[in-house]
Parts: sequence; structure tokens; C-alpha cells
Amino acid sequence: MLKISKLEVVYHHISTAIQGVSLEVREGNLFAIIGANGAGKTTTLRAVSGFLGIDNALITDGEINFQGEKLNGLPPHQIARRGIVLVPERKKVFETLSLHENLAILSTHNSPGKESADRIYEYFPILKARKDSLAGFLSGGERQMLAMGQALLCSPKLLLIDELSQGLAPLVIRHLVDSLLQMKRDFGLTILMVEQNAATALDVADYAAVMENGRIVFDGPREKLLSHDDVREFYLGIKGNDKKTYRDVKQYRRSRRWWG
Repeated sequence: MLKISKLEVVYHHISTAIQGVSLEVREGNLFAIIGANGAGKTTTLRAVSGFLGIDNALITDGEINFQGEKLNGLPPHQIARRGIVLVPERKKVFETLSLHENLAILSTHNSPGKESADRIYEYFPILKARKDSLAGFLSGGERQMLAMGQALLCSPKLLLIDELSQGLAPLVIRHLVDSLLQMKRDFGLTILMVEQNAATALDVADYAAVMENGRIVFDGPREKLLSHDDVREFYLGIKGNDKKTYRDVKQYRRSRRWWG
């Protein structure tokens, strides 16, 4: 469904954020990109969704193709009309509108047969209970639920999710992940997500890639990553049969073994 070939993105005409990135997302799959902060994950999603311009960034090489059509240079609204919808890491909601108004903005433009706010409340009952609250007063988890609901109202074919779990409690993350998988089944969604939380991503991904310093350094089916020593040590905190503490992981001096 999505094919990225040798993609390069440059910020402010001088700083290369990603270089030579290639990946393919098959229809119906959940593809996860894992990596540390600053690896280039968000830039990749912004390139696909057309939102690079707001950060003064440009695609300087490579191609992005969606269902056989080249997306390079298209603005975000035209990309969204083709079925690619982004759940962003930041600025998720209209803070001065109520929760219900945030959904109504999109649902009022839907044609008959498309999703409505009531369907979103079925996935996230807590949103219905707070539908008259200003979105600016929602918790981080509630904002993420609302952003996912807004995305679903856009009738996506390919859903892009930037840091689903960031800053959220484990129980909230579990609920969000379960809801996402249910949406995937109900609507036949294809999903490309980026995550710093490798354990969360690899728990649900069909296929995954490790990104470091703007490049894909390792990729494969979920089982391949879960069995790879570097992924286990550097991203899951496991070396051999021993589970490492956060302090241990933070102090690792990484040797590059990806191509060994």
C-alpha cells in the first residue's frame, strides 16, 4: 500500500534528518518504526502526511508512493483525501472547543454511511462522559483517544500514529492499544506507527524497523526483531536471560552490530 524509496529530508536547508530511508507497508498490516528520540521517526510520518512545511523541512531525494501514486509535493489536505490520516504527537486537539465539538467538526462533513461521533464513543466511553468538557482540560490519555477518534472520522485507509504511548500510564496504553487493534479489525485499517516504547510496538506489530540517526538499520517481521540481540539489549533491556534496569540500559555504550 505504501512504498518509501531512498527518502531524504532536510531541515532549514542544512540539517539532514533522514537519509536513504526505504520501507514498504503492506495492506492490512501494522508496521512499527522504533528508535530513540531524534532518530527521524516523526520526520518520516510528516513526510508521508505532507506536514513537513510547518517545520521548514523539505524532501530532497527519494519517493513516497501510496497505492501506486507519488505523493511528493502534495499538501496535507490532498494526502488526507487519498486516505492517509495522521494522529500527531503534538497539538492533537482544538483546546478551546468541547470534546464533542472536536468530533462534530469532522462528522458534520461526513456523507451518509461514514462514521459518526456516536461510533467513537463506543470505542472510548470515557469520552462520552466528558463530551461537554473543553478539550484543553482533558488528560493526556483522553486527548489521545479524541485524536484517534478524529482520525477515524476521516475514513482512513492508512492510519499514521506518532508516539501512541508517550507520557501515559501502562493501563491507559493498554486500553489505547486494544482499541486501536479493534479499529484495525473493524475497518480493515493499515497502520504505520512510530514508538519509543519498543515493547509496546513489538507487542502488536506485524512488521517493524529500527531507525537510528535518520536511517533504517534493521527490519523484519516482529519475531525477527524480538529475537535479535541488539533489539533485546538496546530497546527491551534484556541481555541473555537477564532483564536490565533502566539505569543499566541508559549507560550502554552501543557497539554497532546491525550489519554483523
